[in-house]
Amino acid sequence: MSNAFFRVPHPHNEPVRNYAPGSPETMSIQSRLDKMASEVVDIPIIIGGKEIRTGKTKPCVMPHDHQHVLGHYHQAGAAEIDAAVKSGQEAWHEWSEMPWQERAAVFLRAAELLAGPHRDTLNAATMLGQSKTVIQAEIDSACELIDFYRFNPYFMTQIYNEQPASSPGVWNRSEYRALEGFVFAVTPFNFTSIAGNLPTAPAMMGNVAIWKPASSSVFSGYYIMKLLEEAGLPAGVINFVPGSGATIGNAMMARPELAGVHFTGSTGVFQGMWRTVGEHIQRYSSYPRIVGETGGKDFIFAHESADLDALAIAIIRGAFEFQGQKCSAASRAYVPDHLWPELRDRLVSQLETVEQGDVRDFRNFMSAVIDQSSFDNISKYIDHARQANDAKIIFGGKCDDSKGFFVEPTLIETSNPAFKTMCEEIFGPVMTIHPYAADQYEAVLKQCDQTSPYALTGAIFARDRKAVVTATRALRHAAGNFYINDKPTGAVVGQQPFGGGRASGTNDKAGSKLNLLKWCNSRSIKETFCAAKNYDYPHMRES
Repeated sequence: MSNAFFRVPHPHNEPVRNYAPGSPETMSIQSRLDKMASEVVDIPIIIGGKEIRTGKTKPCVMPHDHQHVLGHYHQAGAAEIDAAVKSGQEAWHEWSEMPWQERAAVFLRAAELLAGPHRDTLNAATMLGQSKTVIQAEIDSACELIDFYRFNPYFMTQIYNEQPASSPGVWNRSEYRALEGFVFAVTPFNFTSIAGNLPTAPAMMGNVAIWKPASSSVFSGYYIMKLLEEAGLPAGVINFVPGSGATIGNAMMARPELAGVHFTGSTGVFQGMWRTVGEHIQRYSSYPRIVGETGGKDFIFAHESADLDALAIAIIRGAFEFQGQKCSAASRAYVPDHLWPELRDRLVSQLETVEQGDVRDFRNFMSAVIDQSSFDNISKYIDHARQANDAKIIFGGKCDDSKGFFVEPTLIETSNPAFKTMCEEIFGPVMTIHPYAADQYEAVLKQCDQTSPYALTGAIFARDRKAVVTATRALRHAAGNFYINDKPTGAVVGQQPFGGGRASGTNDKAGSKLNLLKWCNSRSIKETFCAAKNYDYPHMRES
């Protein structure tokens, strides 16, 4: 056993490559895109380091060209679920007792591998399988995931360094044990970095995880597993179990070994999981930790002192990057009515220049939404706006799924602050704007706070500092990540810890040590150097 106090290197955020035309990084990833697009990968279940193929497969396709098959993934059933739990429990004994620096080294190595030889592969997988443009993939599947693997080991040591006070003759200590059992990590399609973080954050703290990736992002998930294997993650610490959400989820949630749930996805699914935990609470070996981030109805609120140029760009980027499929994406905006005509003209003129199509064409700003179900859902919201008498579509609105699941960037104007698309999460490239009377600023701030059950992200645009202070106070509980004169997307690990309250989740702040605290179980140790030798106390000694 080493007898030194080790320090994790102080983390830094990975620089974002810009992929300028003709640059070495552009030529490199274009070559990788061509190669991966020409292959059809057979993606196994991975349990205990072994590849398992059930023969019950589903395709991985390009959302922007849904007839193009990238691979087929094998789906887990009851036997694989049992094997995954058993494998995790076997790995837990050694992994949970492994010195922390050895666990940290796995993920620090993964960060460097992803910054180097794995970068093009994971970026290309995210572009092809999730229809992210090159810059959106770079920010997500490269930089943010690298940041998680650099910052989380550092945050881990901050937790371990937190120790109690000791009185004379006593040494008090705290140790931070792994949870007993497994953490069930359920990850979404929209961020490869979230998929890479949800199983590994608990694993860093000595836990084992069973990872159920979203069916529409198994392709990139498989390459995360290959990265972790090369980084030296022991077999069984993270078991990769793609398949039906109901089949895997119901079985995992019923296991007495369930120690925690690390989830990002829909509100309904998360509420169902929480309900299941309550129903099964007596059968669990310990009370499961429940961490979830479930979406938002994120806002941009403009004061009459707002910079219109900055506001217009924030709306376009905040609402339409990655087709609005970010939990943090702006989907409702409040604009003073006397500024709205000028802002509307700026937005329309900018959106007329937006190119949309295959992500391998780097001129495109947008691509396709993830699948048919999403396409159909977004289309219904647009149709509702088209038929409404208190709203109108001022840009976009066309939907075409003949080749890919393409939805135009769509702007809706409404006079009704409670209009359907102002209240409900759509998860697509649809922004609804409500012009309001400027002298009703504070009243409309209250409407913004109360319109949606969510509280994930939001932004205020104002040059008047009094207006900023007023909005910050009025919207204190409306957003877990609040932005002043910036779009409400793009949280950076270590800079803006991410998460929201209300129906948006448990706000356990990915990208900070607050999240890692959920994945450890502290033990207080008191050692007395000179123990008492008599049972009586001084007050008892009166003659």
